[in-house]
Amino acid sequence: MDIADLVLVLARELKSRGWKMATAESCTGGLIAGACTDASGSSDWFERGFVTYSNAAKTELLGVPAELIEAHGAVSEPVARAMAAGAILHAPVQLTVAVTGVAGPTGGSADKPVGTVWFGWATPAGSFTEHRRFDGDRAAVRAATVRHALAGLLQRLP
Repeated sequence: MDIADLVLVLARELKSRGWKMATAESCTGGLIAGACTDASGSSDWFERGFVTYSNAAKTELLGVPAELIEAHGAVSEPVARAMAAGAILHAPVQLTVAVTGVAGPTGGSADKPVGTVWFGWATPAGSFTEHRRFDGDRAAVRAATVRHALAGLLQRLP
C-alpha cells in the first residue's frame, strides 16, 4: 500500500474511534506529519507533530532524559520508546509514533549503519518498539520509514 492509501485507511480508523494521533520525528524531519496533513480533513484526527531532530529537542519537547540519549545514543530502542511516550504525554492523543534513525548518506557506523531506524508507538494498551534497516539513498530510507511508521500505527489500533 502506498503512503497516501495508508493515510486514508488510518484516517478512517482513527475517526471511527474518535481518536487523535501525534508524531515524534527525528530522521524523517516531519515527513510523517506531512503525509498525514496532506489528507483533507486531517484536523479531525491529526493533533500535532514534534520534529525533534536534535538531542536537545528530544529532551526539551518530549522529556527524553539526556542521560538516556548519552547512554544509548539517539538512534536506539530506549530513545524511540521514550519519544513515543513523551509525545503521548505532551499531546491530547491516544496514539503516537516516534522515529529515530540514520538516513544517510553520512552518520552511519558499524553498530548503526545508514538505514538503521528505531520506531516507537504508544497506545492506551502500552508502548511498542521495532528496529528496521532500510536500503537506498536518503530519500528512500526516509520514505520507507514513513511507510513503516504509518503501517505500524494501523497494526496497533484495537
